[in-house]
Amino acid sequence: MRRRSYANLAVLLLLMIGCAAAARASSHREAPLITEMPKVDGTDFYMFRSYEPGRAGFVTIVADYLPLQDAYGGPNYFEMDPDGLYEILIDNDGDAREEITFQFRFRNTRKNIALDVGGTQVAVPLVNVGPVSASGANLNVIETYTVNIVRGDRRHGQSRSVTNAKTGSAVFTKPVDNIGMKSIADYASYASNFIYDINIPGCSTPGARLFVGQRKDPFVVNLGETFDLINIKHPIALTAADESAEPDTLADKNVTSLILEVPSNCLTSDSKHPVIAGWTAASVPKNKVPAAAMLSKTPGGIFAQVSRLANPLVNELVIGLKDKDRFNASEPKDDAQFATYVTNPTLPALVEALFASAKPPCSPGGIKAPTLFPRTDLVAAFLTGVSGLNQDGSTAELMRLNTGIAPTPAGSQSRLGVIGGDNAGFPNGRRPGDDVVDIALRVAMGRLISLGLFGTPAQAPSGSCDFTDGSFLDASHFDNAFPYLKTPLPGSPNGVSD
Repeated sequence: MRRRSYANLAVLLLLMIGCAAAARASSHREAPLITEMPKVDGTDFYMFRSYEPGRAGFVTIVADYLPLQDAYGGPNYFEMDPDGLYEILIDNDGDAREEITFQFRFRNTRKNIALDVGGTQVAVPLVNVGPVSASGANLNVIETYTVNIVRGDRRHGQSRSVTNAKTGSAVFTKPVDNIGMKSIADYASYASNFIYDINIPGCSTPGARLFVGQRKDPFVVNLGETFDLINIKHPIALTAADESAEPDTLADKNVTSLILEVPSNCLTSDSKHPVIAGWTAASVPKNKVPAAAMLSKTPGGIFAQVSRLANPLVNELVIGLKDKDRFNASEPKDDAQFATYVTNPTLPALVEALFASAKPPCSPGGIKAPTLFPRTDLVAAFLTGVSGLNQDGSTAELMRLNTGIAPTPAGSQSRLGVIGGDNAGFPNGRRPGDDVVDIALRVAMGRLISLGLFGTPAQAPSGSCDFTDGSFLDASHFDNAFPYLKTPLPGSPNGVSD
């Protein structure tokens, strides 16, 4: 009977991660509906105190979209959706509602370059007809965007344009994707022309910055073996080498990043309330969404929200399959409807079932799921924030950042964030170098309980085990200055040929 129950649990594991199995990243293709709309599929969300030297008074926010970009994906590459509405939202008073929203809208202008072919002007099929420069020379498509800041309700609040601090323009240009070395010989230098100093209405502190464009996918994960019933060589790391023994499935992928750097005091409500909560969402016109998929009340107006993301891996490995689209369409203030997925999570039970016979030194009685119910440790990590660290008074799935905690320099950061003794890291916000897969696995299996922060250590028999997916990530994978994420992989790595 026991063997049969384990087999059934293994099947359940496959069902739970079925939508994510093709995802290959933190939040890529995490729900059935969003697989049909890749241009508005949010993949990762980061929010952290800037650790670039001299920028400690700023918060960097990154929202990644459009997953699984193959660098060679021409001839059209990866434009954003001109009908889509992309948002970065901030709650700064603990009510799980947005007080500040940055709204991004895109426009694609086609120049319709033509060549004289036998005396006839014929439109070319490519996005560029020669080497590309920051001026847009030889580009057949120019992608521009606007950013508005909305204070109050995101659909009914006061909306004003973010502007270029040097020119006053409210229109910004997005660099073309990294087509290849012949089209753009030095992509890093080319893309740096599209980092803008900006003025944010209502923010009197200068120095805010903006970049929108293609980046190397920052997420690192061993997806193939993970989704094959956690078929990892060393799922529990006994040595440091075990944490880097597996490949990074996303090593050859790019994403499109919306990156803002904003003065901290322009995001908090006041100096006495340093904790902010953030998330990203994307919406499309309601007539683009099948009526059967309108499972949750979405914000008013012409738009229907189809993507939502704060903490990583929530919709993949926490929310049940039947509610994945509903979660993407919902707002944090309504998260009570999903609470059972956090208080009584399925993932730890599935891990126990798959490794019941394993008896590692960290858990000689065998791998066991925590017995603390409700899981108040996970409620703190995902729904309320941790007391004394980043709690803000709300109960909702949000990324919370205590802006009063100084940033840790890149070379001193712990990739395990808070459970690694570094309070400037995940789940106090999220930095690019925070290894959220290993953190999430360890927290799900009871690390916070074993540390005596919740319940009793006896309620987490395997909480001290160093669960890992075997793909190593730390701050050294990234740049130490804005926009932090690495230059995207080129579609053609060849140098310029004759």
